[in-house]
Amino acid sequence: MAKGNGFTMSNDSSGTKVSLPKVDFSSFIMSLYSSGLVQLGKVEDPSTGKKSVNFDLARQTIDMIAMLEEKTKGNLTEEENNLLKALLVEIRMAFVEAKT
Repeated sequence: MAKGNGFTMSNDSSGTKVSLPKVDFSSFIMSLYSSGLVQLGKVEDPSTGKKSVNFDLARQTIDMIAMLEEKTKGNLTEEENNLLKALLVEIRMAFVEAKT
């Protein structure tokens, strides 16, 4: 599989090239975690500016993070593994708090 140079170039609405941040495992997991917090109504949805709760979608996001933990076992750096475990604990706790 070909590897990129760590960033993607795209055009914004004015046609100007925009440099996007590098995508790595940690940023991917952080993105899933952030989505889960939005789905639990813990933070505002950036697209609407409003908080709303969708437990089914939040549960699916948590399950995806747990699946990644299982599927990547033994293939992560210590830092990535620690981040994954910590975020999974935090999002599960946030789910329990939101349900009560």
